[in-house]
Amino acid sequence: MTVQSSTGPAVGRGHPEEEAGARGRRLERQRFVARYVAGKLASAVFVLWAAVTLSFLSIHFAPGDPVTLLMGEVATPELRAAVERDWGLDRPLLDQYVDYLGNVVQGNFGFSYAQNAPVNDILFGPRLAASAELTAFAVVTALLLSIVIAVATAGRKGIVAGASQLTELVFASMPSFWLGIVLITIFAFNLGWLPVTAGSGFRKLILPGLTLALPLAAVLSQVIREGIERSLEQPYSVTARARGIGFTRLKYAHALRHSLLPAMTLSGWAVGGMLTGTVVVEQVFGRTGIGQATVVAVTLQDIPVVLAVALLSAVIYVAVNTLVDILYLWADPRLRAR
Repeated sequence: MTVQSSTGPAVGRGHPEEEAGARGRRLERQRFVARYVAGKLASAVFVLWAAVTLSFLSIHFAPGDPVTLLMGEVATPELRAAVERDWGLDRPLLDQYVDYLGNVVQGNFGFSYAQNAPVNDILFGPRLAASAELTAFAVVTALLLSIVIAVATAGRKGIVAGASQLTELVFASMPSFWLGIVLITIFAFNLGWLPVTAGSGFRKLILPGLTLALPLAAVLSQVIREGIERSLEQPYSVTARARGIGFTRLKYAHALRHSLLPAMTLSGWAVGGMLTGTVVVEQVFGRTGIGQATVVAVTLQDIPVVLAVALLSAVIYVAVNTLVDILYLWADPRLRAR
């Protein structure tokens, strides 16, 4: 039943305008999300283009002959002719740049003259899968450990909290190669529980994965705990406690989500730089991966492989951090409502 006013139309006639306003706000939020995602993707493309351009310029403007730089110590007249033909070094510099950029976009990183094999065969396939498997295990383990430790110690004082913070400081400061040796000595040599390089499936990932995960977990747990404690001091936390919500439930259900934003940023940075950590860890544990291939390439002065590793690192770093920036829209409702 519509209630009529003595001075105007029915009161219920304002609802269509309210619905139109709500649709307009939803449309504006969708436009903002589209602009935000498009901006992040455009920034990622620009950074990758800059990385490819710098790698090209490093070949042509480095001291010495580009052919000798690419071939290392295996220079012969036949190979020099092959390098000049493959890289088009007798053509104008702009044409060489366009060809190089096109090859990189297609995933063609050239030929390793020092190892006599295509760069893609050296880096990708089993090597990339092994490094990706190790990195994924380390990141997931670090996130789980950091969340459990941060939630368990947030807002607490005394010996337990102090011991936890001291342990985090020790692991965060510990070099990965030394931590790997310690883990091998304890769990492989003394106790015999885990293999060093032998074994298959999950067991072979535990020691190298923990070597990468423990320092990262130590840093993340400090960041998450600080965010939880700061969130617990906010008025909504005080109100929730007044309504009878338990302290542990409050930390998991409310404070934890607000503390994940800085942890997401730090995780994106850590995952992007994890390839550098695998160089040392794969050498310590004798794993065949991207890190081991990098060491071999640097030892042989294999510039095409080194450049491909640098570009692969840039792609991983940019892709992970772009994904983290986009996930902010889900993690922080204030960003969508801006």
